[in-house]
Amino acid sequence: MEQNTRCEWCLSDPIYMDYHDHEWGVPVHDDRRQFEFLVLESAQAGLSWLTILKRREGYKRLYSGFDTEKVASFDESKIQEMMLDPGIIRNRKKIESSINNAQKFLNIRDQYDSFCNYLWGFVDGKQVVNHFSRLTDLPATTPLSDTISKDLKQRGFKFLGSTIVYAHLQATGLVNDHLVDCFRFQQCMDQ
Repeated sequence: MEQNTRCEWCLSDPIYMDYHDHEWGVPVHDDRRQFEFLVLESAQAGLSWLTILKRREGYKRLYSGFDTEKVASFDESKIQEMMLDPGIIRNRKKIESSINNAQKFLNIRDQYDSFCNYLWGFVDGKQVVNHFSRLTDLPATTPLSDTISKDLKQRGFKFLGSTIVYAHLQATGLVNDHLVDCFRFQQCMDQ
């Protein structure tokens, strides 16, 4: 297998390739990173992932480095500031839901000692490894993402339907959906 064989979805832009080669599918066991991807994935709803990746630094700046406790305390004046900043997607409902989700994230963290414990508990701490050979084989949702989305909604999370949750599971390595001929397929299993 050639070192540069990659999943087809990332070939259109160097930002995509860098994200694919270094982050996508890598198991995340850090709450701050989990929260970052929850914010970014929910912001992506209805948009391309590349649009969000290009604004990632704006999100990092406005979301206090994805410090969940700080975001949970954002008020109306902070929302107004965020609505005026072109560094993020200026959708009031998405911004408000991210603040709400930070508060709910902290509730889960308190109950499970970490959000990672909660999330990885759905897969018994083991990465789900799929063996897809074509991009068209990848699902948009699975029974796992349905279950997690339903649980998150019952806990009060917003903008986290099953499709967004599945994308989150892929991004944070709970699910390895690299194509089998991609050089990252085995690497992400080994991390």
